[in-house]
Amino acid sequence: MSRFPDGFLWGGATAANQCEGAYSEDGRGLSSVDVIPFGEDRMKVARGQMKMLECDGAHRYPAHDGIDMYHRYQEDIALFAEMGFKVYRFSIAWTRILPNGDDDIPCEAGLTFYDNLIDECLKYGIEPLVTICHFDTPVALIQKYGGWKDRRMIDAYLKFCNAIFTRYGNRVKYWLTFNEINMLLHMPFMGAGILFEPGENPEEVKYRAAHYELVASAKAVQLARRLMPGALIGCMLAAGQYYPFTCNPEDVYAAMECDRDNYFFIDAQARGEYPVWAWKRLERAGIHLDCTEEDLASIKEGVVDFISFSYYASRSMSADPETVEKYKKPGNAAISSLLNPYLKASEWGWQIDPTGLRITLNTLYDRYQKPLFIVENGMGAVDKVEEDGSIHDPYRIDYLRAHIEAMGKAVSEDGVPLLGYTMWGPIDLVSASSGEMKKRYGFIYVDKDNDGNGTLKRLRKDSFFWYKKVIASNGEDLD
Repeated sequence: MSRFPDGFLWGGATAANQCEGAYSEDGRGLSSVDVIPFGEDRMKVARGQMKMLECDGAHRYPAHDGIDMYHRYQEDIALFAEMGFKVYRFSIAWTRILPNGDDDIPCEAGLTFYDNLIDECLKYGIEPLVTICHFDTPVALIQKYGGWKDRRMIDAYLKFCNAIFTRYGNRVKYWLTFNEINMLLHMPFMGAGILFEPGENPEEVKYRAAHYELVASAKAVQLARRLMPGALIGCMLAAGQYYPFTCNPEDVYAAMECDRDNYFFIDAQARGEYPVWAWKRLERAGIHLDCTEEDLASIKEGVVDFISFSYYASRSMSADPETVEKYKKPGNAAISSLLNPYLKASEWGWQIDPTGLRITLNTLYDRYQKPLFIVENGMGAVDKVEEDGSIHDPYRIDYLRAHIEAMGKAVSEDGVPLLGYTMWGPIDLVSASSGEMKKRYGFIYVDKDNDGNGTLKRLRKDSFFWYKKVIASNGEDLD
């Protein structure tokens, strides 16, 4: 018996701001990700701790050029088709469609670009899976409203949704409202265009913004059902189960609380209401959500059809401050976690835990009883191009094989309903967390370095041919 059902959607995932480039071409407006620089200031800006709403000469901005997919999408999709992709997840850059974020008339050049991208996918029988908002709040709306701090962002987002649903709804079946919506709590500027002003309560600002995004997501679901009957619209979580660092009950509770930070969002999107513990937590913290009865009705009516998530690693947490200090992850991790002594790590310190993917799949399905979709999973690594142009990446194959095996057990042995798997990212692109090119995820090598030098030539890695076999065998041939 096959581990995966017939029609399982194998593919890969990218984001507009990490691969398209052409950041100011054809009327595109400036987006939050365009002003997040490469280098030591990157995480300060991403977290809203350093104000940067325009580009300066002292920094480099990797999103400006990406891997030039804007001009090379035909070549790239042909390579995806060669691997046998059934689905390609990409995002639509908000400011390509509405340069100021809330324009009354969409930019025709931007609409046409995605027309062509979608048609190119369909030419090869590849289903488009579209992320509506993937970390790209329009800078004009940050200047105008303060980003998702302001309720008026809801109407701007729905204007964007209306433009793309109307234009592409006859060709796109699968949609996601927000990428990794819970990242708003960890990287507020990258996730929601939030800058903290003196005197503001950062926690209240983040949770208010979260509420507005959740209302926007729910209204987008309702709009999608009116404009695109038969489409499936989902939410997306940056997932990874928190383990208690020990079996001390205090550690178990600390891990549960960390998980709740993330489930807060999906509870609303999948169940249609905020959980009881969330109201109590906000009350204890003195946080007022600016929540109306109409908001709650919208959340109730705008429940998603499926739950998608990214999974790179599991996490762990302790209630003991000394343990936290001793085992906390080094560097600038976006989400706090402790180093798990039972796991190995990648070159960038991401711990490798395939069983954690199976645990996460089971936990999400037990919690929500909705179909799941893994829309990001991969490992960043340094790749070497040999003299003959070959690239040997057994470490990537090993990582993906182990995770696909765990995924297969969740489906075939545990009965988890899984729609598909879009590996991140099938072609090398700019890293969201570090802005690097040398942190490569792809099956396809792109000749570009951290300084922006290179020919942008595309090369097939060994993993390219391996994944082609995986797809052709519907996940049975993992050798």
